[in-house]
Amino acid sequence: MSSIPETNDRRKVIVGVDTHKHIHVAVAIDHHGARLGDLSVPADTGGYTQLEQWAQALGRVDQFGIEGTGSYGAGVTSFLRRRGHRIVEVNRGDRRSRRQNGKSDTLDAEAAARSVLAGTSAVIPKTGDGTAEMIRQIKIARDTARKGRTSAIITLKTIVVNSPAELRESLAEMTDKQLLKRCSLYRPGDVIDTTASAKHTLRALAKRWFDLDGEIADHDRLLDRLTAEMSPTLRDGYGIGADTAAEMLIVFGDNPDRIHSEAAFAKLCGTCPVPASSGLTNKHRLYRGGHRQANAALYRTVIVRMRFHQPTIDYVARRTTEGLSKKDIIRCLKRFVAREVYQRVMFDHHARTS
Repeated sequence: MSSIPETNDRRKVIVGVDTHKHIHVAVAIDHHGARLGDLSVPADTGGYTQLEQWAQALGRVDQFGIEGTGSYGAGVTSFLRRRGHRIVEVNRGDRRSRRQNGKSDTLDAEAAARSVLAGTSAVIPKTGDGTAEMIRQIKIARDTARKGRTSAIITLKTIVVNSPAELRESLAEMTDKQLLKRCSLYRPGDVIDTTASAKHTLRALAKRWFDLDGEIADHDRLLDRLTAEMSPTLRDGYGIGADTAAEMLIVFGDNPDRIHSEAAFAKLCGTCPVPASSGLTNKHRLYRGGHRQANAALYRTVIVRMRFHQPTIDYVARRTTEGLSKKDIIRCLKRFVAREVYQRVMFDHHARTS
């Protein structure tokens, strides 16, 4: 008995997209895994429209599996999501498969589609079009400014050490703020000797430090307002300031319900245990992946609570008497804080969307 051929209206289509700066390459397969075709489009609105129309002409579009949803694929991801399509984030293809079968944009796009069909890729990407994305962008500006400020004062002190003796001795025994203020007031005049060139350099570095310090203060005020507006309950947590809250909200994104449980959030932050057993040995280790900046933010919160939060101080004392090391206690506390952060953020999210 011959089977009835499947029409385009009944066929489910899964599209894998390999993203690049200037072009995107797509491959479509059906829900049986049969390859339906491939397409290359420019990475602009016209190309995104062409991609959507091509996929819809092949059948009923089920999902798009897109690589690099946070970088080169951000534009096509946002476009397709606004058009009502389900987007799945796809990681880079398996290296062993690449060695065996070679690599091309079309092969990568097909691998993306097949990983969605097999269920190995099922992560919903962050939307990247709300307050969390604003926080992420401002946080980048703040972090790079802090690195520049640190570099400026380190370089300034190096110049002081290597400057002529008279100038070096006049700056000795000063605090950092005194040193910066003194250097910013230099008027080197014509640069005709090493003393004048050193003063010129010190003045430039000191002014750079003060400029970056003012810039960081502006970023901090903005982050303080945005984090308080997006998740006031999170900001109420002990030891959770604007910087820590910003890192947490960046992990959640503007669609925090994509993280299905507090255990999943703990894994995203690298604070969950994973099995490390073999034979008769039954033990665990910490997950080594996750968002490292968020992990560091949890660590800072734990250290603050260990010093000033009485319930945490009591917990540390109790666990110490039970034989746990300080390192293990910090690991436990980071897991507790991750659970608390998840509950606070989701409470605010549900209050905002209900």
